[in-house]
Amino acid sequence: MVNSANNNGLIDIETVSVDKSLTRDARIREYVRQIKDPYHFTCREYNVTVVYSKNGLKLEDCLRQIIGLYAGRQS
Repeated sequence: MVNSANNNGLIDIETVSVDKSLTRDARIREYVRQIKDPYHFTCREYNVTVVYSKNGLKLEDCLRQIIGLYAGRQS
């Protein structure tokens, strides 16, 4: 699959496609090859930056907050 880069040079994660029949290590290598920077990419019109914090919120907690905010806007 051909990846499309936006005007910032970031790859849209929705254009990444990895063959699930590959070994785990080969899938990781293929994903990184396609996405270029696994810590900075786009998802549609949104820029995504992945950072880790030793004492920060867990991903699940962040997603719950986001879903809660989104659900609040729906009513």
